[in-house]
Amino acid sequence: MGVDLGELFTKEPCRFEDFKDQVVALDGYNILHQFLSSIRQRDGTPLKDAQGRITSHLSGLLYRTANMAAARIRPVYIFDGTPHPLKARTIQQRRERKEQAEREWKEALEKGDLEKAKSKAQQTSRVTTEIIEQSKQLLQALGIPSIQAPSEGEAQASYMVQQGDAFAVGSQDFDCLLFGAPLLIRNLTSSEKRKLPNKQAYTTVHPERICLEPDEHQFSKDRIEPVLEQFSSLQQQTKQKNLFDF
Repeated sequence: MGVDLGELFTKEPCRFEDFKDQVVALDGYNILHQFLSSIRQRDGTPLKDAQGRITSHLSGLLYRTANMAAARIRPVYIFDGTPHPLKARTIQQRRERKEQAEREWKEALEKGDLEKAKSKAQQTSRVTTEIIEQSKQLLQALGIPSIQAPSEGEAQASYMVQQGDAFAVGSQDFDCLLFGAPLLIRNLTSSEKRKLPNKQAYTTVHPERICLEPDEHQFSKDRIEPVLEQFSSLQQQTKQKNLFDF
């Protein structure tokens, strides 16, 4: 789950074709999670092969990569490494939420409520080591490079853009901006329809770019003041509570 910084930045609309012949460093974990969450059957069950192995991520990865290749975009997928110890509590909380969602998914199926069942099922998706390895094997077969980051994938992707090894970071999250990525591309897909998280509804989306430049328009007073007020409030609260309680 990324840091919600969306209101701080100006989002410039762009086209899928605008990134022709450009190297884009993609947040692999973020993308796989999207596929595992959204590519499911009516009752919430993910796609599986004849042996019962989940294939939602492979289906999504194949078509997404093929669309990029057709547009002559040069993707490189970055996968997360070992998480920082400070993230342990957050990871545990996510695990507990997924377990709760799994129980609610089964209850909804027993009641025949398929809409709720699928919504809850989408909250149970897990990007396992096996899923990552399968994804790497598929990318290798397609001739698409992938990189194993030492820790956070978005940090690695951001560093690559800073060094000039990639044109931009491709991710739905804003975390890479905190890591210093000069350019973020969101909604990097040729599809104009995207499913809303945990809802049985779709919305029209278009690629958008966020350029991390400290100009007057990007960081205007009306954008910064609400954030400063929230930060000031957070400082007061942390005097009385543990920071990790938020």
